[in-house]
Amino acid sequence: MRRIGAALLAAALAPPALAAQRGAWVDQLYPYAYYSTIDGFWLAGRYGWYSPMGFTERPEPNWASVKFDAAASTQGSYLLSADAAAPAYWDGWRLALTLSAARSNRLGYYGQGNAAPYDPDSITPASPYFYKVSRTTQSARLTVQRRVIGPLRVLGGATVEHTDFRTLPGQSRFREDLASGVVDSATVPFSDYVVRGGIVVDWRDQEVDPHRGVFAEALIANGRGYTRTTAHARVYVHALDKLILAGRVGIERMTGAPPAAAQLTMESSDGPLIALGGYRSLRGYYDDRFVGPGKLVGGVEARYGVLWAPRLMELKLVAFYDVGRVFAPGERARITGDGLHSAAGGEVALALLRNTLFVLGFGKGSEGTQLLFGTTWSY
Repeated sequence: MRRIGAALLAAALAPPALAAQRGAWVDQLYPYAYYSTIDGFWLAGRYGWYSPMGFTERPEPNWASVKFDAAASTQGSYLLSADAAAPAYWDGWRLALTLSAARSNRLGYYGQGNAAPYDPDSITPASPYFYKVSRTTQSARLTVQRRVIGPLRVLGGATVEHTDFRTLPGQSRFREDLASGVVDSATVPFSDYVVRGGIVVDWRDQEVDPHRGVFAEALIANGRGYTRTTAHARVYVHALDKLILAGRVGIERMTGAPPAAAQLTMESSDGPLIALGGYRSLRGYYDDRFVGPGKLVGGVEARYGVLWAPRLMELKLVAFYDVGRVFAPGERARITGDGLHSAAGGEVALALLRNTLFVLGFGKGSEGTQLLFGTTWSY
């Protein structure tokens, strides 16, 4: 979501497609800017290298890449990250390493549970940040995947992460929950040490902009004082010449005593997702609108090409419908139609070659409308 400017500029400055040689590397250096409804305007820069595939018939976006990003917003948020990925550099292996330091200075916090209320009258001149909190994180995340046979891979990884929260001026729901013990003060700040493993089945024709295929994963992670089990399934159907249908379902269960810092995300093989609420989980709701140790997400969308030069340039119109909910401690996370929150909306997406995608749109839930920006699909 934070790289729409980068996608535009990279598309404009991208060099001609190179031969599919793993020893060939291209470097990039550019500034970019973008706008977020949560953090205002961002100014950022990136320096990186990548090893392009050209027109090799493989699903990965490149052989390997290394990126350094720095960004700061007008609302006091910032991001520093170093990311190295090798999805295809060594046959049968995928490696990813990310080091990051970030502050989300206007992160949403509405309380715990699937029925956590939102009352706009709680936002007053004296308490303008009633449903917001500032969160800082420093993390190192390593993931290694090994192909077993065909589309089946096994995954192993580890994460070290330190998270702290800071209340913003005035009364806030986070301040109330911290004082009452709903948020355990012993976990603010919180240092987490996570090991995880799982299996991945990836039958997509392309990873960045799939037209057809299936992606499924089952993961288990053991953190400090809790265990997290997660499953995702996504299906892509090339229904007509220019029409692609996509659907997904994901479920997660956390046992033990997971802190608030861990409950604000949902695990995936690509990295943690903000959930529940936001572009990657429930569009049309504020980031982390609903918090709980159990999560259920689902959705369907239709992507129709209005400009259609497959795998060179595709401009698509998108209609989507998302659903999701969280489950309380001790409540069994399950696939159910009860208590679901829903949102619908539309997007315009531009895909260039095999490794560039940006999305602009809106989502409308029961509490209003959110602008959407992304440099990946929601799923």
